[in-house]
Formats: sequence, structure tokens, C-alpha cells
Amino acid sequence: QLQLTESGGGMVQTGGSLRLSCTASGPTFSNHAMGWFRQAPEKAREFVATVDWNGGNAVYADSVKGRFTISRDNAKNTVYLQMNSLKPEDTAVYYCAARWAAGNRDAYMYDYWGQGTQVTVSS
Repeated sequence: QLQLTESGGGMVQTGGSLRLSCTASGPTFSNHAMGWFRQAPEKAREFVATVDWNGGNAVYADSVKGRFTISRDNAKNTVYLQMNSLKPEDTAVYYCAARWAAGNRDAYMYDYWGQGTQVTVSS
């Protein structure tokens, strides 16, 4: 059982940066792949990035590739999402999620979810 808590959201201007954190409680964090997803108002939840249990195989949505970086620190039970060159279309609630071992783009493949953190990018 994992409990996930996101932090680091906020409001920034276009071109700005934010770093989201997701901290897990539970002894098996290091065995879980982690993903970041986002949901804008009146839109479906969409994949952002994922990383395997060992920090390898980082995969990104095309819309964020080259701007966002996912990383993890298993010693701190934390996964990060560094977001640079932010655009208004990045505005959404960002969620972290966990699943055993290997990452996946499909939200339905994840077993544990955080409560989300709001990111707002003003133009």
C-alpha cells in the first residue's frame, strides 16, 4: 500500500519553471514505477511522463518532451517532475501515480494516486 502526496504546484508566467514533488509513504516505493498525469478542466486525464522503479526508461508525452524531466530519489521515496518553458496549455491539475515495476502511459494501469496539485500558467 502506498500513499502519494504531491506538492510544488502554483502559478507561473509563460516560460517559467516549476518542480513538482510526489512523496510516498510505504516500504515498497522503490519497487514501483511512477507516473505523472494531468487533467485540465473539462478534459480527460492525460499522460505526462513515467519512470521505471530504478529510475530508468523515462518516457514523455510528445507535448512535454524536451521541456519536462521526470526523476526519482528512492532514498527519499520521492519522484519529481521538473517543468521548464511552461505554456498556458500546461495548466492542469497534476497527479502522480504508482504501479509495480515498469512504467506505462495508460492511467488505468496504475494502482495508487495522489490527490493532485494545481499548476496554472498565465499568458
